[in-house]
Parts: sequence; C-alpha cells; structure tokens
Amino acid sequence: MKRSPLAALTAILAALLVSGTAAPALAHDALKSSSPAKGAEVKALDEVRLEFSATVRLPFVIVRGADDAQHQRGKPQVDGAVVTQAVEGPLPDGKYTIAYRVVSSDGHPIEGEIPFKVEGAETPSPSSSPPPSSSPPPSSAEASASPPAQAGATTPAADQASAAQQATFPVWLIIVIGALVGIGIGFLLSARRKKL
Repeated sequence: MKRSPLAALTAILAALLVSGTAAPALAHDALKSSSPAKGAEVKALDEVRLEFSATVRLPFVIVRGADDAQHQRGKPQVDGAVVTQAVEGPLPDGKYTIAYRVVSSDGHPIEGEIPFKVEGAETPSPSSSPPPSSSPPPSSAEASASPPAQAGATTPAADQASAAQQATFPVWLIIVIGALVGIGIGFLLSARRKKL
C-alpha cells in the first residue's frame, strides 16, 4: 500500500506540531529578573518589578499572602520589557507570592509565580493610621478586619486572573485541533490520489 509523499509530509508535520509544543516554549521570551527575587526576604515592599527578555504587553500581576488576601494596588505599568506593580502596604510579616501573566513579543503568554517573604516589617503606629471614631477597638481586631477588606476590594482582579488562566487553555486546544485537521487533510489527499 503506497502513501503519497504529500500525505506523509503532512502527517510528519502534524506529529511534530503536537509532540513539539513544549520545545518552542523554550525559545520564547522569559522573565530575566524580579524584585523581590524568588525566595527573597524583605522588610518592606512598595512595588514589584519584573524584567523580561523582550518587550511585553497586557500585564497582569497579583501579590497574594498565605491567606490568599491580595495586596496589589491599581494596574501594572509596562515600560518595554519592565513591568511594575504597586503594592498595598505595609505588608505584615509572612509568606507572599507574586503571580504574573504577560503576552510576550511573539504573542505567547508568559506566566509564573515568585515566592518571597516579609520579615521584620514595621508595625504601623496608631497615630499614622487614620481610622474614624471606630479606632478604640483593639488593634488585633483591626488587623483581622483589614485583610478581608483588601481581598473584597480586589475581587475583580481575582476574576481577571481566572479569566486569564482560562484564556490560556484555548490556545493549546487550537494547536491540537489544527494538528488533527492537518492529519485529516493528509489522509484525505492520500485517499484521493489512490482513486486517481
């Protein structure tokens, strides 16, 4: 049973496309450095700085604590290959994670997480915090009430994060479907040549 060269070539290209989807990811743009760095220990943090190997766009950055409360403020700013994200502070001592997602110069998404730790943070003095007349309750009650307020205030950002993660899936689905269509076209061309 003879196979046409075109059908064989199409099948090989489709197989390479499906099996080699991880290999091109190595050639894409990548995160070069971050501040704070992965695993770093800091006393205070005003902003997160991410530097990539090339210009990026559509940045999305979340700074979350161990309790999943979010601490970013406003939208991330892009300046070529550098993304900065303001942080709602001061951050109390604890473990934190920077979750980021950008679109690289070649159109592929880049995402990842950078764990870091805040240690030895200064606790805000009662005079520096301007709460209304409800300031007499103990500071521990204020501290426990504070994180849910921040988490609630940034719920739209959490929705954006889940939407961004969902947007990643169809890209790979489209690649797989394209490979399958390529295989199907190859077999159709092969069968058509046999009839001729």
